[in-house]
Amino acid sequence: MAFEDFDDLPINWPDHEDIAMKLYERFGDDFTESKIYRIRFTELLEWILEIPTFEGTKENSTEGHLEQIQAKWVYEWRDNQ
Repeated sequence: MAFEDFDDLPINWPDHEDIAMKLYERFGDDFTESKIYRIRFTELLEWILEIPTFEGTKENSTEGHLEQIQAKWVYEWRDNQ
């Protein structure tokens, strides 16, 4: 499997870091740390469901998953500053 093929692997709710990386790829520096933490979970959920390789469902979403994804997104943003 080539390295670039990893971008095509399916991701699901427990893949917090992978989801966060996809969100950072999509939005880049549009969201700073404080803005990421102020995103409404309803909006975050919709963005996650729009990730092409995401296979989870809205019904399987939990507040815990969304909190972890938000935190990992902040770490991803910090790593790129």
